[in-house]
Amino acid sequence: VQLQASGGGLVQAGGSLRLSCAASGRTFSNYAIGWFRQAPGKEREFVACISSNGGDTYYADSVRGRFTISRDNAKNTVYLQMSSLKPEDAAVYYCAASGETYLSSNYYYWWGQGTQVTVSS
Repeated sequence: VQLQASGGGLVQAGGSLRLSCAASGRTFSNYAIGWFRQAPGKEREFVACISSNGGDTYYADSVRGRFTISRDNAKNTVYLQMSSLKPEDAAVYYCAASGETYLSSNYYYWWGQGTQVTVSS
């Protein structure tokens, strides 16, 4: 499966952005999708993931209540709605696919290119 992340940009603290992860290739609805992020000088970290049918979602403590992950299998797309953004949310955001909803990036085998999110204070 090929993944394409988009929707990043510059936003003021407290603002919102919606990231999209569009898939092509294999049957998208077979895959769980995760969002990860990596800030300069920091390790890549888990943000959120969603099961193949959208019935299960998981969030990092740092984003729970502010971010919402969803998917539209008819459009082969997963979304990450980010609200109440903080400067510490600034990072390159990546989407990735796996067979199950894992919190570890080690179990995601297909990755999209990143999309940059910048949050100004």
